[in-house]
Amino acid sequence: MTTASDLPSLAPRPAPRAKGRNVMAVASGKGGVGKTWFSITLAHALSRAGRKVLLFDGDLGLANVDIQLGLMPKTDLGSVVAGRMTLNQACVPYTEGGFDILAGRSGSGTLANIPLSRLQLLGDDLVVLSNSYDKVVVDLGAGVEKTTRNFAQQAGTIMVVTTDEPTSLTDAYAFIKVTHMERPGTDMRIVVNMANSTREGERIYNTLLKACEGFLKISPQLAGVIRRDLKVREAIRNQTPILTRSPNSEAAADVEAIVERLLRT
Repeated sequence: MTTASDLPSLAPRPAPRAKGRNVMAVASGKGGVGKTWFSITLAHALSRAGRKVLLFDGDLGLANVDIQLGLMPKTDLGSVVAGRMTLNQACVPYTEGGFDILAGRSGSGTLANIPLSRLQLLGDDLVVLSNSYDKVVVDLGAGVEKTTRNFAQQAGTIMVVTTDEPTSLTDAYAFIKVTHMERPGTDMRIVVNMANSTREGERIYNTLLKACEGFLKISPQLAGVIRRDLKVREAIRNQTPILTRSPNSEAAADVEAIVERLLRT
């Protein structure tokens, strides 16, 4: 049975000791909303815009960035946690996309259970590593578990991905609420994925915005709307980034528009 001690504390906490201004965390309240696909495409689009980028797989329970890209990296976060190498040493170049990757350990949930003290050190090391890059994109695990919240606290910007599903909206709101209570003033932006149209995506965003303004008194801005596109499924099935396989698709254009706005702010 869940007890009060099992739930994340909603008491306001002081800001973390360090925060990576150039670290962008990609979050979602639930799985299945396209978070990892968006993280990969975001990193790829930033690279195409001339930035030096690292894609960090921060889903310690169900890491799958390498699977979506068809990679079998020889180094991953498991090697770092075991003390065999540093974060910097575990980074590998993804030549096709023009960015670096720090993979998780696919098919293993062991990293999700690392001690909180070790997790905090890992987050601090990530902030230090971010100084070697223009942008670091962190693909977080879904939900509000301790690993997700720890990495989220290292980010200067958090992109919260949602869809039109009621559970997705509810869980996105829950993530925003917990993050706001733990770190007030966090720059959180909403990405509406798999929308039937841009207008519908804006309507979905406004539904979430009203909840945030009504109950939390905050107004996270809309990062952008990504339209539903069959090319996305094809790219994932072929383990190829959409900006490589279908660079002129609607979804690819929508992510590039998000990056263009990000780089202007």
